[in-house]
Amino acid sequence: MGQTDGTPAVKLSSKTLGDLPAGVSVPSYDRSKLSPGIVHIGLGNFHRAHQAWYLHRLMQQGLAYDWAIIGAGVRPGDAAMRERLLQQDCLTTLVELDPNSTSVEVIGSMVDFVEVHPENAPLIAAMSDPRIRIVSLTVTEGGYYQSEDGGLEVKHPDIAHDIANPDRPITAFGAMIAAYRARRDAGHPPFTAQCCDNLQNNGEVLRQTVIDLAQLTDPGLARWINETARFPNAMVDCIVPSTGKAELSSVRELGILDAAPVTHENYREWVIEDQFCAGRPPWEKAGVTITENVHTYESMKIRILNAGHQVLANAGEVLGIATITDCMADPLIRAFFHKVQTKEILPYVEPVDGITRSDYLALVEKRFANPKIRDTTRRVAFDGSSRHPGFVLPVLRDALACGGSIDGLALVEALWARMCAGVREDGTLIDPNDPHWNLLSETAKRAKSDPLAWLEMRQTYGNQAQNKRFADVFSHWLNLIWNDGSYAALRAYSD
Repeated sequence: MGQTDGTPAVKLSSKTLGDLPAGVSVPSYDRSKLSPGIVHIGLGNFHRAHQAWYLHRLMQQGLAYDWAIIGAGVRPGDAAMRERLLQQDCLTTLVELDPNSTSVEVIGSMVDFVEVHPENAPLIAAMSDPRIRIVSLTVTEGGYYQSEDGGLEVKHPDIAHDIANPDRPITAFGAMIAAYRARRDAGHPPFTAQCCDNLQNNGEVLRQTVIDLAQLTDPGLARWINETARFPNAMVDCIVPSTGKAELSSVRELGILDAAPVTHENYREWVIEDQFCAGRPPWEKAGVTITENVHTYESMKIRILNAGHQVLANAGEVLGIATITDCMADPLIRAFFHKVQTKEILPYVEPVDGITRSDYLALVEKRFANPKIRDTTRRVAFDGSSRHPGFVLPVLRDALACGGSIDGLALVEALWARMCAGVREDGTLIDPNDPHWNLLSETAKRAKSDPLAWLEMRQTYGNQAQNKRFADVFSHWLNLIWNDGSYAALRAYSD
């Protein structure tokens, strides 16, 4: 579909839904009848293509009208997203990019966006409203202030501020605790806190962050939250690229002026543990899997898909390959990806009912190779200091414990170290792409002559520098990459 007759694009709003081009799916429900039940913190592209879409799908069936979403953010940059969405009545255009077709729909499950404030007073007020029964989050894997031992990083300036100023918090978790306090003091029940980030045991990670922080300022409140609130584990999956000029232009060419459209692949999955203290939408009627076996689903997805993203992205960045699709089209990178997966990742993945490990890998390879999805290696490589410890290194530890092959996994880590040196093999600069970029870059440059310097980052590798087998293989690959180039290393591994 597209605008080929010269007709001006329609500015998206509630009033113009009927003016959108033929073929664009729009809400069939009366949005004036929706009332909020969810506050979502971190309202980026993924949330709108995934959780908000599932709720929209329920509303299209005449369900969940009292579960509409109020968006929220705790970073200054979230104010710009708020402005864009409020100007179009919180509607979002979703463009599904099937390899053979394109479909467009406008979703309307979001009804408001909380004012972004440095001390989060509007957010606390929104979460204190008893109509809100779920507070969900997508704040990235590295946004939970975890220390090296998995506890709360109490020395982080943000956490230290919230400990000293519990009534004026700057973190999402401090704001949640303040809202829990307001609800308890008003005699209202707690809300369910729902993590939607790619973390193993993500609900438990969120619970620990909230409880540990509350314990430091109000032990009685921490006990109340722990006893009455719920933190369900979940697995989320959908490839959602960033929105740039090309995406804005393509949506305009489809006949819609949307200031914040979202493109996404033709695949979604959401697996949720049924642990809610104040009810939930009937998500299973929209295709969500409700199970007590979330861990197996999330382990398969995190180890094959999310770790697989790191296998591709770091190599791609070093070699100047722009997208994940382009990486899959490169014979050496694809061979590297497939061998690492089959020899070193799949053996440590437990299959789920209805799909084998090899079938899931084939599905992921097909999704990564989708030519319509221009998912940049830069986006996927972002925050490697969280993604490698969360996705890749657990597999490496299992392989070392079992005496299995680690050659490919060590090469993945060496490519990350090479990428963090900040210069591609063609001489172009890699812009900072990690919250800890300065440390990573300095360490990567030292590792050029002393590879073990990289493994001595204990916050990432723990004591793995003392594992001679891993240290030797990693050093071999990093030296080879610096001396002969990444393709030489990929070729040596894949042969």
